[in-house]
Amino acid sequence: MTEDLRGAVTEPARLPGRRMPHRAWSVAAVTLAALVSAAAFRSSTGVLLEPVETEFGWSRATTSGAVSLNLVLYGLTAPFAAAFMERFGVRRTVAIALVVVGTASGATTVMTSAWQLWLLWGVFIGIGTGAMALVLGAVVANRWFERHRGLVTGIFSAANATGQLVFLPVIARAADGPGWRWAAGIVAVLALLVAVLVSLLLVDHPRDRGLLAYGAAPGSTPAAPTAPAQAPARRAVAVLTRSARSWPFWALVLTFWVCGWSTNGIIQTHFVPAAHDHGMPPTTAAGLLAVVGIFDIAGTIGSGWLTDRVDPRLLLAGYYAGRGLSLLALDAVLAPGIEPGMWVFIVFYGLDWVATVPPTIALCRTHFGAEDSGVVFGWVFASHMVGAGVGASVAGAVRTAQGDYHWAWVGAAVLCFAAVALALAIPRRPRAEMLGPSG
Repeated sequence: MTEDLRGAVTEPARLPGRRMPHRAWSVAAVTLAALVSAAAFRSSTGVLLEPVETEFGWSRATTSGAVSLNLVLYGLTAPFAAAFMERFGVRRTVAIALVVVGTASGATTVMTSAWQLWLLWGVFIGIGTGAMALVLGAVVANRWFERHRGLVTGIFSAANATGQLVFLPVIARAADGPGWRWAAGIVAVLALLVAVLVSLLLVDHPRDRGLLAYGAAPGSTPAAPTAPAQAPARRAVAVLTRSARSWPFWALVLTFWVCGWSTNGIIQTHFVPAAHDHGMPPTTAAGLLAVVGIFDIAGTIGSGWLTDRVDPRLLLAGYYAGRGLSLLALDAVLAPGIEPGMWVFIVFYGLDWVATVPPTIALCRTHFGAEDSGVVFGWVFASHMVGAGVGASVAGAVRTAQGDYHWAWVGAAVLCFAAVALALAIPRRPRAEMLGPSG
């Protein structure tokens, strides 16, 4: 790429028959690796609950509390992480976060007290993985892609499922065989290796390599990757204050709060213990969650493709309605073995698991503009994980009080149906005053 006198970027001459892939795709691949590694630990907590409780004699309330703290901090970190990425760069922010995750995960192998579980699982790994939450994918997709942005966002959103699919069976076997410390060690090594990969290969902005975003019109002038004048924390709060004046912001916050409750909160954290309550071996239940991951990849990428073509509000309404119906059916299909009804639940819930992310990101960009959309989605994602944390704690309390998870599933289903109404209440078009300068 070269610049003309106006600062526009133009394509260089190419040798006949030679076509190099756009750098955006290699950046996307490294970003995907970081998202997958962050998801590896997030998907392991449900498998590690019982082995940790058995060794230390801790109650389900204690371990669920640590998971809830992890989920809440994971979400609350996201908007500040987006602001840090704008100020200090994506590469630096993600590399540091991976080192924090790897170090804290390794340190869990020598913990002896419940407060250390809360500090390592809850605080450090919550913050570290939060810096690589889906907001990372939103920032990279917005910077590097004009064409296929929805599809790429769907691929990034599927990273959680990919981490679950690839690593959850390995972590379950390690916890069941050599022990849960081996499982934590797998996560630690993976995170540190990916930190090296990110440091070497991730590029913050197309302009850093004299490029346009993928699909941008030739000859256009990309915005220079200048750091915002505000401090990251101040910018995150300023965007929150500005966006909180609009109904679309609160509608997205509330729907994504329900999304977190109904996925990470009760299914990812409590599905394995709930299945065990019905006589299913934990390794079998973990394998079913891995199958959820397989269909989540297809569902989320498909949702990204649809988001480029269909009203995102209608997509959200359909996703939440289907999720609510499947939760109402869960008690009926849980059994010691894998019955046909369980396969229906796993396939459907897998297709729906993170399908909400691409349309939610698209609505953030539509209503708040390109400049603010990353930080806005960070706050929306924070509500997702607060909902997940509350959902995990409530489900644990229901299990302790009632002896089963029935009312936890019913309550989550009711919330999903409420999210359908909220999604349909989002305006089709934004008010002009809510768009940022680049919106």
